[in-house]
Amino acid sequence: MNGWNGSVVDINLTNRETKTYALDMDMAQQFLGGRGLGGRLLWDLVGPEVAPLAPENVLIFAVGPLTGTGYQTSNRFSVSTKSPLTGTILDANSGGFWGMQFKKTGYDVLIVRGRADHPVFIEITPAGVSIQDAAPLWGLRVKEVTQRLGQNNNRRNVLCIGPAGENLGLMAAIMNDGERALARGGPGAVMGSKNLKAIVVEGKTRPEIEDDERFKFLLYESRKMLRASPLTSQALPEFGTAVVMNLINAIGALPTRNFQAVQFEHAEAISGEALRDSYLVDNAACWACPIACTRISKTDKVAGEGPEYESVWAFGAQCGIGDLAAIIEANSLCNDFGLDTISVGSTIGCLMELSERGLVDSDLRFGRADLLAGAVEDIALRRGLGADMAEGSRRLAAKYGAPELSMSVKGLELPAYDPRGMQGQGLLFATSNRGACHMRGNMLGLEVLGLPKLIDRFQVQGKSAYVTLHQNSAAAIDSLVLCKFTNMAVADEYFARVLSAVTGLPYSTGDLIRAGERIWNLERLYNLREGFTAADDTLPRRLLEEPAPAGPSAGWTVKLEQMRREYYRTRGWDAAGVPKPAKLAELGLEKLTA
Repeated sequence: MNGWNGSVVDINLTNRETKTYALDMDMAQQFLGGRGLGGRLLWDLVGPEVAPLAPENVLIFAVGPLTGTGYQTSNRFSVSTKSPLTGTILDANSGGFWGMQFKKTGYDVLIVRGRADHPVFIEITPAGVSIQDAAPLWGLRVKEVTQRLGQNNNRRNVLCIGPAGENLGLMAAIMNDGERALARGGPGAVMGSKNLKAIVVEGKTRPEIEDDERFKFLLYESRKMLRASPLTSQALPEFGTAVVMNLINAIGALPTRNFQAVQFEHAEAISGEALRDSYLVDNAACWACPIACTRISKTDKVAGEGPEYESVWAFGAQCGIGDLAAIIEANSLCNDFGLDTISVGSTIGCLMELSERGLVDSDLRFGRADLLAGAVEDIALRRGLGADMAEGSRRLAAKYGAPELSMSVKGLELPAYDPRGMQGQGLLFATSNRGACHMRGNMLGLEVLGLPKLIDRFQVQGKSAYVTLHQNSAAAIDSLVLCKFTNMAVADEYFARVLSAVTGLPYSTGDLIRAGERIWNLERLYNLREGFTAADDTLPRRLLEEPAPAGPSAGWTVKLEQMRREYYRTRGWDAAGVPKPAKLAELGLEKLTA
């Protein structure tokens, strides 16, 4: 069967044992790959008795049936684990070249378990799988490790952690290809807890395609759609993801100074337009991506990829900083230390408010661009107050007596959309399985951009149906594994048709969305088994009780309770947020119990 290689490599670092075995193809067809397949395997491997940083937790790296085929953005891969930041099920995915290269090794899944007794790295090449000494690499930053291990796009690709992961920082990312990140939820800390510094892959096996002529036609049609969309053919290539900065600010949904306001007076100075005009050197693209939204930026101090919209916001409006050069430099430091820019920027913003309220003795205040780089380094190295910040904003705010100042859901920091100005986004954040996340069904298209249509962003009734559909679709796309920007121009129908052309199996659009729903419910069951309840499907008190103070969203709070009740009904869950037996049977999950 094409699409999947049909093989798993399973490495136990404790006893240095490596196994290879056949992928369960029934499971693969139900859960596709990437996020879905990783989550299903995690269900069997890691139960509630396992602490996230214990040797018994696992890292599951997975590609999807479209990875490496050459379809638009078919470069991505995911890692699944139990999150040390949140305690929830976690997957994070990344683009670049590593995922394509791993698919070419002949495997669909890499499972890493146990803990090495000293720093090691894994190498997977046509010659086999080996575990090698990484002591000379321990303590080094990401760029240097990547270079030393021979990064070469299209031939040899490196995935690694930086000092943040080694120091078990709960916001630590796993980095691939130098500056790409599996960032949210702290997977880098899990990798660090295993004394695993890096994974290097070299492959030579190209994925087979069942119906090559049909595949080529669908590829041609998809490219036409991407070229026809102003967003994917013009806005993203020219301005990058920060193209939306001025727009989000204009509608009153740009979180500012730890979500105290919804508009930032310096938004234009940190916009995609400003980035292009003053710091952009070039564009770049992931493998098999015609969009090329990546920014190559340069200041007097740093040069490299980024920053993305979320990162610009996190170190910009969230911290009251309008100095774009300082933001670019903070982003670069996060990449090199191996840190999640969203959580780090948000946590610094939280500390700034704690400081201004007199709860923490620190010079960090809103607008202190001069202290930003030092704060990032402190977090990575757990130095001074950085040791507290490295635990994330929820633990930080609780330690200093103001837990309500953590702008997080289930412990994961909110991204760059204030839901008081986007009601559907609020429901999305509250119900997302890995915590607050815009990548779990972003409502930006529907509530702001008008893609595929525009709905009232303040509408409450009926919003749950849109959120549910977007969540299911996002789960499927994360499992194929593709970039969601493709979905801005190409409908789910085409993804189902391409999947059929590659695998030879008859997937309809409904089958694809149903797979996404199955994945979403599996993740829900996992979190319920971990002890999460409906009480965790909520938002920071500020967003529920403090109206937006000014601008087009003035006077609004998030009307969450009404939307959440409707959401549970739409999902086929009971009033406590537990999937009903009929829903589980419908999705083939009846054998799994929460």
